[in-house]
Amino acid sequence: MQRSAETDMKTRQQNPDAPGFQFPCDYQVKAMGLDDGEFRDTVIEILSDHCTVDAGRISCRASANGKYLSVSVTIQAESREQLDAIYDALTAHEKVLMRL
Repeated sequence: MQRSAETDMKTRQQNPDAPGFQFPCDYQVKAMGLDDGEFRDTVIEILSDHCTVDAGRISCRASANGKYLSVSVTIQAESREQLDAIYDALTAHEKVLMRL
């Protein structure tokens, strides 16, 4: 019997240390916002408050019309609390329109 993504998410919420999500681990954080020439640096600055950011693990992709920029950074996640803090900081920043 296959488990649905919704079931997996509920399991992780109830037990964040459930098998399949073990720390430390590589984890990709993605944030999207207007490509104002500074958005990439803004995302890196936010992440740097919570973890080490390796320049070789950063990738960016502009939207088709160039208005938006997606910044993906693979980090070494140490805990669920660390990830929660990162996502809270990204959500709170006015330049971040979406985070994944």
